Amino acid sequence: MRENHLNYLVCPKCHGNFTLYSEEKIKDRIKKGKLKCNKCGATYPIINFIPRFVPEENYASSFGYQWNKMGHLQYDSFTKKPISEERFFKSTKWPRNLKGEVILEAGSGAGRFTEVAAKTGAFVISFDYSNAVEINYHYNGHKDNVLIVQADIYAMPFPYESFDRVFCFGVLQHLPDPKKGFMSLVPMLKKKGKIAVDIYKGGIVRKLLYTKYWVRPFTKRINKEKLFRFLEKWIDFWWGKTRWISKRIPGGRLIVKNLFLIADYTGVFDLDDEMLKKWALLDSFDMLSPAYDNPQTLNEVKKWFLEAGLTNIEVEYGYNGIVGRGEKP
Repeated sequence: MRENHLNYLVCPKCHGNFTLYSEEKIKDRIKKGKLKCNKCGATYPIINFIPRFVPEENYASSFGYQWNKMGHLQYDSFTKKPISEERFFKSTKWPRNLKGEVILEAGSGAGRFTEVAAKTGAFVISFDYSNAVEINYHYNGHKDNVLIVQADIYAMPFPYESFDRVFCFGVLQHLPDPKKGFMSLVPMLKKKGKIAVDIYKGGIVRKLLYTKYWVRPFTKRINKEKLFRFLEKWIDFWWGKTRWISKRIPGGRLIVKNLFLIADYTGVFDLDDEMLKKWALLDSFDMLSPAYDNPQTLNEVKKWFLEAGLTNIEVEYGYNGIVGRGEKP
């Protein structure tokens, strides 16, 4: 972080302002130091250029492991395909030029959407609960219009009504309480500010029929490294057979995902076989390792937007299951 980033941060406990104590600085960036609240006295470390407002071990640890190991795979700059860019703009319906605005990204993961948001010219504050912020900083932290923070969506270290736009992709379903997470984002918006979120689509029938919900009570308790190694071997063994199913049988991808628990994107993304296999490993791990997986129905998500008092509401089926957009009056 830089010293001027103090303007965007407040104590997550009492919303007091901070005094910055810099211990190690590289050019204009603080690599190591601490933030002390002028109101309640709470202190928070700055480690590897990133302000940290969460415990080192937390329920999102599997994501930290996952994204630091393979997070670069979903960057458009790595695949040379506009996959994240297309999802971002189709889901938000925002302009591509947002210079002069401030955007909050809630739950950045490795930063695939941070990269896209930063290209709009807006100032982007991106946070995640896990140590995936490390890989995000590696790829995006050097940019003048990006601030990366490790923080909790339920106790964000940002002043209320500070953001022109807020987005949260691939996150809400993995929270202990998705609705509470969504509701915590709305106060961050300025008046007339816009919000866009997505979440897995759910329902009782889907949970009963989808195999991952039968095995997750076991897999989420397995050591993350062991689970990852098992999935590597599992996908290696089945890849040729499941690829045949995905290509040749109608609905083959869903069969592969449900019966073999392999997230195969054959025919969805224009990626070569090697990259599809890596994405399959990444997203199969994503299915089975998180501590929480709380999908929602379309009607339930609509109720959130209405209860939050948002206007110009659009809730529809989209990339990640359900996409919702709204505006703060």
